[in-house]
Amino acid sequence: MRTVSGHQKKAVGHAEVAGTVRLRFHSDSREQETHVNLSAVRLDGRCLWVAGDETATVERLVGSDDGAEFDNQTSYNLADMVDLAGGADEEADIEGLARSGSFLWAVGSHSLKRKRVKKKHDGAKAFARLATVRGEDNRQVLVRIPVEPDDQGLPRPVAKADLGGEHSTAAVLGGAGSESLRDLLADDEHLAPFLPIPGKDNGLDIEGIAVRGERVYLGLRGPVLRGWAFLLELAPYVDPDEPGRLKLRDLSDGRRYAKHLLDLGGLGIRDLCPHGDDLLVLSGPTMDLDGPVRLYRWLGGCTVEAPTVVRGDDLVHEADLPYGHGVDHAEGIDVPEPAAGGPEGGPRVLVVYDSPAPERLGSDGSVLADVLRLPHP
Repeated sequence: MRTVSGHQKKAVGHAEVAGTVRLRFHSDSREQETHVNLSAVRLDGRCLWVAGDETATVERLVGSDDGAEFDNQTSYNLADMVDLAGGADEEADIEGLARSGSFLWAVGSHSLKRKRVKKKHDGAKAFARLATVRGEDNRQVLVRIPVEPDDQGLPRPVAKADLGGEHSTAAVLGGAGSESLRDLLADDEHLAPFLPIPGKDNGLDIEGIAVRGERVYLGLRGPVLRGWAFLLELAPYVDPDEPGRLKLRDLSDGRRYAKHLLDLGGLGIRDLCPHGDDLLVLSGPTMDLDGPVRLYRWLGGCTVEAPTVVRGDDLVHEADLPYGHGVDHAEGIDVPEPAAGGPEGGPRVLVVYDSPAPERLGSDGSVLADVLRLPHP
């Protein structure tokens, strides 16, 4: 059996809960239910960046000395930093966060949504709701925000910063009056047919982001085609004529993006996380299902040079992750430092959940995230 980057084929086990981390949110976020709709997470030194899928904000939490909890929340409105087509009050459905160099990145789902049928809906009302599909402009954004230390030395996103002598401005792809990624995909032979379909129906739905150098990787929850998941690779740069705008360089066959196919056993991508030269891939159902939920490692995923079909020895199934029935849907992952798990062994992964189970919720509005220990390689 071929060995790649020290990894070998192994029997896949279940990730074990090595501990929990309590996340505390202020009253405004609890009223907006951000704490029960977490869709993205990224560690940043003492701080934790999180986002919910019902707002157009990113949240910064500050960790305790022992790392057992994060609180002292500060909310940052994307509209204060970039020009959002839908304004400050329309949700951006932020599904992924990344931290690279001097920048924080955020990506919206880019998906359409279909109205839900709730218990109180019956007959014609239920049918009418299922026939209603709409999109929102703020969902169609990729945002790069400069980060600088505040007066306490903590990272904060700002509209403009002086970074190492170079002036940097927050910039957006898909903001007001600009072309979005959906526009670029309008002629794509694989993805264009799924643009009019809502995300929960296997339509276009971006749910993960990773950034390495000048490359941005976007993981698609949907569509999944004949069991294959898609990952998009972009090379954004700031428009020199409009510093608040991002543009994309050509990458493949004259296109401003490259596509990668991942064999995730029929699952879509729910989050991405760089780990050295590898990409950790959180996967789950593209449709409105609870599970399964699996963690994969794309060996060397951050170093690919061309569109790739990823399977076999290059894609390691690290572990099966826990999930609940109607609750505890894993949405965001990151690797705490140190990555190695000490004397008990095994890397750890921080996981936040959408629709957390009642036992995760504190009476003070806090919510528990998991630190999972992966099986030994």
